[in-house]
This record gives sequence, structure tokens and C-alpha cells, in this order.
Amino acid sequence: MPTILLVEDDPNLGQLVEEYLEMKGYQTDRVTDGNQGLQQFMAKPYDLCIFDVMMPKKDGFTLAKEVRMSNRDVPIIFLTAKSMQEDTIQGFKVGGDDYVTKPFSMEELLLRIQAILRRYQRTSADGVVEPTTYQIGTFSFDYPHQLLTQTVTGEDPQTQKLTSKESELLKLLAQNLNQPVSRSFALKMVWGDDSYFNARSMDVYITKLRKYLKNDTAVQLVNVHGEGFKLIS
Repeated sequence: MPTILLVEDDPNLGQLVEEYLEMKGYQTDRVTDGNQGLQQFMAKPYDLCIFDVMMPKKDGFTLAKEVRMSNRDVPIIFLTAKSMQEDTIQGFKVGGDDYVTKPFSMEELLLRIQAILRRYQRTSADGVVEPTTYQIGTFSFDYPHQLLTQTVTGEDPQTQKLTSKESELLKLLAQNLNQPVSRSFALKMVWGDDSYFNARSMDVYITKLRKYLKNDTAVQLVNVHGEGFKLIS
């Protein structure tokens, strides 16, 4: 049973999230401020952490920084009432893996938790170890840590932190390098269904990935008419 540390100062929301996750099979420990959160994290191992950003005594970003000093790998999801881009960037800078903006549905939170835990599950059910790093031209894509790094001889490596959706989509394309990936298949694998709304969202993420990869002219993310996309390297 995966273990989750939930740090949320709103007692009503905290109880709802805790009960929902317990019902879905996640052992969940809930505390109500950042100081308690750090103490609880140091007391036992966790598979994933959920931190509210705005909390008394210690905010979620500060808590994440302190957690990262002792554990570089445990996934962290931020809960925030703000949708400002600056908050999103700050969350990734301090080591967050994803964020959910309030108000949110429990189903959305669950899907994000499941996606992150899948990334950190290194071995498939048949015992075959799946690759965690993909080489795309001069780029190295570290899937579990959502890092895309370009290394060019004579230059300092350039690293881009990806969001969960960007990472899931790039992994799917990298697994099918130089092969077309249909739009419907990508939508069902990354978003769960191929609705019009999700299709529009995927187009935005494809544009973002093209921007990240543009510094290597040998790497192209192209549209395949009537099919979907192809990552070429």
C-alpha cells in the first residue's frame, strides 16, 4: 500500500482528501502545518507528499526545500489556491513534481498521484526493468525526475524542468522514436480519453515540447497528416 504524507491546514479539505485517498487504497498521514509536516516526514518513509502552499508556521515551498535536503527523490505535489505562473515556476524550482490548483476534483488529484507513482515505478509487472533515461539527439531525458538536459561539447549543460504532462507525452514519443504516434493513442495514454478539450490541451503541450527541443536542429517533432505526431532524431 503506497504511503502519502498530506500537509493541509484547511481541516475540511484535509479530511476529505485523506478519506478519499484511504478509500482508494493509499495509507495517508495528515498534519496541518509545515513544522508538523517536516517532523512527520523525518519520522517514517513516504512514497509521495502532498503539500498545501499557503500554510501557517511554514509554507509548502519552504517545507519542500527542507524535505529535498534529506530526500532528493520523493515525489511532491503542491496544492495551491493561486494560478499565477510565478507560483508554478517556484514550485518546480524547489523540487516539486506537479501542482493542483484549488478548487480541484478528487479524481484529478488521484490521476496525478497515479501518474507520478507510475514514473517512479522502475520495474514492470513481468520483471523487465524499463528505461528511465532516453537519448534524443543531444538531449538526455530523465523521465522519473522530469528533466530534459542538452549537452553540447564545449558548452555548459542546459536543463529544463518538465511538468508531469510534458514528461508523460515526451516519454511516449521517445519510446516510439522515429515512429508515428496517433493522436487518439497519445490522448488515451496521457490524458485518459480523446475528448476535444484534451486534444486542444495536447496541442499546447506539443508546442511546448517543440520549443524545448528546438536547439538541436537534428531533432524534430513533426505532425503526421491523418495520424498524429512523430519525434525524429
